Amino acid sequence: MRKMLKEMQTRLTNGENLVLVTVTASSGAAPRGTGARMLVGSKGRICGTIGGGAVEYRSQQIAAEVLKSKTSGERNFSLTREDVQNLGMICGGAVNIFFNYLSASDPEIIALTKEAEARFQEGADLWLISDITAGGKLCLADRHNTEFAPHLIRHPHRVQEDGRDFYIEQIAFSERVFIFGGGHVAQEVEPVLSHVGFRCVVLEDRPEFAKPELFPSAEKVMLVDFNRIGAYVSIGSQDFVCIMTRGHASDTVIQAQVLPCHPAYVGVIGSRRKAAGVRQKLHDEYGLSDELLDQVTTPIGLDIQAQTPEEIAISIAAQLIAVRAGKNRLRSDS
Repeated sequence: MRKMLKEMQTRLTNGENLVLVTVTASSGAAPRGTGARMLVGSKGRICGTIGGGAVEYRSQQIAAEVLKSKTSGERNFSLTREDVQNLGMICGGAVNIFFNYLSASDPEIIALTKEAEARFQEGADLWLISDITAGGKLCLADRHNTEFAPHLIRHPHRVQEDGRDFYIEQIAFSERVFIFGGGHVAQEVEPVLSHVGFRCVVLEDRPEFAKPELFPSAEKVMLVDFNRIGAYVSIGSQDFVCIMTRGHASDTVIQAQVLPCHPAYVGVIGSRRKAAGVRQKLHDEYGLSDELLDQVTTPIGLDIQAQTPEEIAISIAAQLIAVRAGKNRLRSDS
């Protein structure tokens, strides 16, 4: 969403009217779920997707009509068996899609895109709210916003109450992924994680591997002393930790410091044999309890028989996506 908002800012500032197309509700085997978005301009789709295929094609046609009428609105695609056949699709379901007209002459929407980027840089939790009853008027909200506070959860959702209709989606997240080690696997892991919306901080104790140019999409790259992690970063219960340093000694001393912070995830690269030795040392020499040590996922990543750094990166990213999705469901249900 950050890239889409930047694109919106650039094009609106240059005088181009746009349509933000959003799936606000879905059910059944729809192509994409609630929260899918695409940005459409005078020459068609600019970025994003709502699932491709016939529904997206038809939505682009509708967006072109919205650009002409300059009027926001909602369309419902009820994908019954007959509709699916007519649209040339395989999957069915129902999709509600809102077409939000964005005028280049509206200073408020341009100001919103600028504010959103500033908030992204702060690294705080942030929600984008579309007021459907007010023609899709957009606003930003954080946990200090008392009006929307009960509805600020991780899962994108629609709220209808007191005669008002809102679509609410979290677009910025405070949690980070701390990647300890800047070697070959880390150099593959970081861009994959950043691409799927994780904020990555890379920590390394070797100057030749603590270079921002090796991790151009990372939020920060730091040269640190692994024996004094707390002097450089603060790790919270919402954060993720990936440990992939050059040796057992560094892995051990890092785990000894991060596990008491109770991160949401701690993954360590290496074999089960290595993991057993490190665990024993953490227990015997550092006095860590079995409860803390059970927080460690090792070998890191999903078991997809990965061999190369690129494959290992995919397995790690997949595992973190699964953990993050689990956190989202828990928060949505609470």
